[in-house]
Amino acid sequence: MASHRNLVYNPTQIPKNRARLFRPLGCYYTACGRPARPGTAKRSAFMQSLAKFTYASTHYRPREGMLAFVLHRISGLATLLFLSIHIVDTSLVYFFPQGYNDFIGFYRSPFFMLAEIALVAGVIYHGLNGFRIALFDLVLPSAWTIDRERFSVRLTILLAAIIWLPAGIIMGGNFIGYTFLGW
Repeated sequence: MASHRNLVYNPTQIPKNRARLFRPLGCYYTACGRPARPGTAKRSAFMQSLAKFTYASTHYRPREGMLAFVLHRISGLATLLFLSIHIVDTSLVYFFPQGYNDFIGFYRSPFFMLAEIALVAGVIYHGLNGFRIALFDLVLPSAWTIDRERFSVRLTILLAAIIWLPAGIIMGGNFIGYTFLGW
């Protein structure tokens, strides 16, 4: 059984469109360890392992399904975080009114105003993507194909952007007014 240190980089195993990425590393070796071209010196084991790692780490290209999954999780966690903070600050009205006023002042900071604009986009996307998932899983499971999934993810992102745009313009105007114009 060969150790991973004994493996030798072979550029013929890499597709031609990716093999050119490794040329600056000088890793032109055949299976027997001899240089594949005259004049190329053998690189260290570190360079060979770096070439293998680079190829392996760039080989996976996420598509629309992975993008939808990641955006759905991020938007859901952001919404959960906002709701948790909102419950805490609203409870301060009853228990500690001065703390509530401090929170309101903190919410008017530029960071939170931008985060609120992004949160609205996340909530809209999360709702539309949840509807898309329920539609494919519960209503039309037989209609699910890769092409339809890719199209539906693109459509979901487009619809979320279109629905968010008016709110983003209004909230962005308020952000500019409070931050730069001193409203």
